[in-house]
Amino acid sequence: MIYHNPWIYTPVRTVLAIWHQLTKSEIPELAKCSVLMKERSRVEETIYAMQRAGAGSLQVISDFDMTLTRFAHNGTRVPTTHNILDNRLLIDEDCTKKMRELLNTYYPIEIDAGRTAEEKLPLMVEWWTEVHELLIQQKIRKDMLAKAVKESSAMLRDGYKLFFDHLTEQRVPLLIFSAGVGDVLEEVIRQNHVFYPNVHIISNYMDFDQTGVLRAFKGQLIHSFNKREGALSHAAGLRELQGRPNVLLLGDSLGDLTMADGVSEHQNILTIGFLNDKVEERKESYINSFDIVLVQDETMDVANAVLRYITSLRHK
Repeated sequence: MIYHNPWIYTPVRTVLAIWHQLTKSEIPELAKCSVLMKERSRVEETIYAMQRAGAGSLQVISDFDMTLTRFAHNGTRVPTTHNILDNRLLIDEDCTKKMRELLNTYYPIEIDAGRTAEEKLPLMVEWWTEVHELLIQQKIRKDMLAKAVKESSAMLRDGYKLFFDHLTEQRVPLLIFSAGVGDVLEEVIRQNHVFYPNVHIISNYMDFDQTGVLRAFKGQLIHSFNKREGALSHAAGLRELQGRPNVLLLGDSLGDLTMADGVSEHQNILTIGFLNDKVEERKESYINSFDIVLVQDETMDVANAVLRYITSLRHK
């Protein structure tokens, strides 16, 4: 009896046709109704090229708030790392009111599809700077952060454990690039038991005095529209990322697309964008910017499926 393997003696011109069939059966998540792609064939070719190169050539760069964490749960917004600090253990009612006023003022600007990144940039600096100044005034205690995280409704996306576990098992570095609060971010993933050695974080870190009281924020301010500068100054220096020219990038903001700018001599970059809010207003710009757009999808299903395929040993 003779069995025919379609990958043996297959003319080059038919390989992509077979690949189209493969994605239907091997990455069925790409057929979900929440998935949008402007150039499906290019996405498939990129995934195939990354799979051929293997896990040893891959790195994952991801935003945190509303990317690795859920945007909402049961109709209620899930707190960002800044919002987790809105706890009476840490800040008073007046600070909460002022932070919410700033959110109501600046968040619509952040997601406004009618404004350019250049127009948004100085306004984002204003927002982040004012919030950080309010937090410093509250003299937040470092030893209360863990309790505040535990009492919060922070939630990582469904499938997060498979995502983190698979990356560490495959020894693929994960760079979390966040405009949130790094100390809170670390505590969230620590309490979810996924703060593995392959996880690296670039974020806004608190600077505490000798008594454990917040006195400032360390280093350069990172907000949603200046991640390129952070990528060039910080990510490029991480030894663990060297020699890994293929990038899977996850984000929920157009500003997140610059997170891979610190990758030298990259070969393939596949971008996945979570479109969480104001869908109709922003859909076109997301489809034109990200390779894969996930519309109001609170899971890591698509990212996990793509990772599973890229790191598989099939068809090499």
